[in-house]
Amino acid sequence: MTVETIFYVTAGLLGAAIGSFMNVCVHRLPHGESVVRPRSHCPSCGSDIPARDNIPILSWLLLRGRCRGCGERISLRYPLVELVSIGIWVGMALAYGPTLHALSGAVFFTLLLAIAITDARHYVIPDELSIGGLASGLALAVVTELTTGMPTIVSSVVGAALGFLLLLGVGLVGDWVFKKPAMGGGDMKMMAMIGAYLGPLGAILTIFLGALAGSLIFGPISLKTGKMVPFGVFLALGAAATFLLGDALIDWYRGTFLHA
Repeated sequence: MTVETIFYVTAGLLGAAIGSFMNVCVHRLPHGESVVRPRSHCPSCGSDIPARDNIPILSWLLLRGRCRGCGERISLRYPLVELVSIGIWVGMALAYGPTLHALSGAVFFTLLLAIAITDARHYVIPDELSIGGLASGLALAVVTELTTGMPTIVSSVVGAALGFLLLLGVGLVGDWVFKKPAMGGGDMKMMAMIGAYLGPLGAILTIFLGALAGSLIFGPISLKTGKMVPFGVFLALGAAATFLLGDALIDWYRGTFLHA
């Protein structure tokens, strides 16, 4: 087995393990439960899940999507999240190789995935994901600057502050216009995390793309049904697009509208 193959396999195994942990976060954090204790258990019968039944994707397939103890169905969401997480980590490894940028992208996208699912299901963005993600973004910026000399720390700090303040401003204006809370604190903290990873321009582009996607996709549904917009989902989409295409979109905008 070549070194390159070992690298990609390792990325896939990390993605599977982290995806499994994200499943725990998505299930427990919205209810204020610990992600450490108690150990993994069946939500139907409460029986502990042994290690052999807790292998990402494989155990679900071998058990045919059912609990060994009570036979109740185990949601398809669990292996799908693990599969997507594997795709994220292997994809970043393929795209960027053994670099800090690949690690940053893998961690960032995994956090966005967990936040999007949690917000879509529960209309809440746990601080453990947003503030924890903010800390990881700042830490990765410090490591990047120390190891490569690239000036990333200031950009990360400014991006985090700008992301939070911009969404705070949008929320205050919305409160004044609609006479009710228009933006959750979780969205603001999430934007601080996104800004830490993407910098100030990335934060601005994320808000624009997230608002655009939310208006086009969920806006008509919200107007018809009165349901709240899970804005974290669309911020996650905007942040993912910005990470992958942000430089190209900013260059296009400058060349098209600013003639720069």
